[in-house]
Amino acid sequence: MSYEHIQIPSSGDKITVKDGNLVVSDNPILGFIEGDGIGGDITRASMRVWNAAVEKAYGGNRKVHWAELFLGEKAAGIYDGNYFPAETLDAVKDLIVSVKGPLTTPVGGGFRSLNVSLRQDLDLYACVRPVQYFDGVPSPMKKPEDVNAIIFRENTEDVYAGIEYESGTPENEKLAKFLREEMGAEFFEGAGIGIKPISAFGSKRLVRKAIQYAIAHGHDSVTLVHKGNIQKFTEGAFRKWGYELAAEEFAAETISEAELWDKHDGVRPEGKIVIKDRIADIMFQLMQLRPAEFSVIATTNLNGDYLSDALAAEVGGMGIAPGANMADHIAVFEATHGTAPKYTNLDKVNPSSLMFSGSMMFDYIGWTEVSALIASAFGKTIKQKIVTYDFARLMDGATEVSTSAFADAIIGNM
Repeated sequence: MSYEHIQIPSSGDKITVKDGNLVVSDNPILGFIEGDGIGGDITRASMRVWNAAVEKAYGGNRKVHWAELFLGEKAAGIYDGNYFPAETLDAVKDLIVSVKGPLTTPVGGGFRSLNVSLRQDLDLYACVRPVQYFDGVPSPMKKPEDVNAIIFRENTEDVYAGIEYESGTPENEKLAKFLREEMGAEFFEGAGIGIKPISAFGSKRLVRKAIQYAIAHGHDSVTLVHKGNIQKFTEGAFRKWGYELAAEEFAAETISEAELWDKHDGVRPEGKIVIKDRIADIMFQLMQLRPAEFSVIATTNLNGDYLSDALAAEVGGMGIAPGANMADHIAVFEATHGTAPKYTNLDKVNPSSLMFSGSMMFDYIGWTEVSALIASAFGKTIKQKIVTYDFARLMDGATEVSTSAFADAIIGNM
């Protein structure tokens, strides 16, 4: 495939899929999108860490060949104002695995969220957010070490589907008239209207991915998080379809929480994964009071957005929170925070969110030695209290360093 502005390295090999599995050579081509605002600083720092970890882990026998792809402000400068060039989508599909920095998203107007567009256009239906504590990281929790969960958030439906009608528009008035006169709905005049689609197809494939992950990584539970007590035919249906999927496709590996108590007096049978559910608002409380009870979490789009950010705060904040958007095989790993434009090119911010998203990426392609090296070196650096400004202001006796110097410290601790 040829591109107008994207250059695919001739020295590497594209990742492929065979029999449902990734085929990754010792010289894979991985895509990267620098991102807007602080994206340049954190991408440069993270890439040095990733490359150093690959070299340390494999002694030159393996190497990543990077292909730069373009979205956001950098793309606009290259593609005559187009923030979302079609060839970048083609390249993400072609390369299968990519990593990206944060992208500009306007609030209340302008162009649509690039992140949401990317997820929907590529059908990246699962947002995967691991939450893990590193000793020494500042946390508001008394026992942050009890927080160790991974969130699977449905990524394409719910209110994020983008089906909205602005107050005062003909489309809004037409829909409002139909809802009132044909469906008997009651709501205030002049209301903006949004549609919240949640389907059996979308719900089941998300829960399937969460259960598959739990099986592959030896987790003991998958918790369905929903607001089904109020939104019975959307959030409540997500819960119902999740239990159905587990019973239909994973009967040998899973057991419902009801069965656990009815048949086993609350004692989990060896090797079984417990499928349970919690109301969303209660889940926020439980993740502060009893976080050790939860391992893999599967939830709807908006709940997942709130919950993943809230849990990140328990273990150090968005600055170190990694994430990925995945389809069945295509995966885009990303910094989970915003672009922080006031810090652009100041070499100041914490690069760890993007750095750990890259660690997820290396796990995804089977290079687990790389992510283990990065985690170990990060832990050593934190214990030495060598940190960026966001942690330095919360720690006694810390040495505050720049983005690039923090990367240097991590590399030095490998």
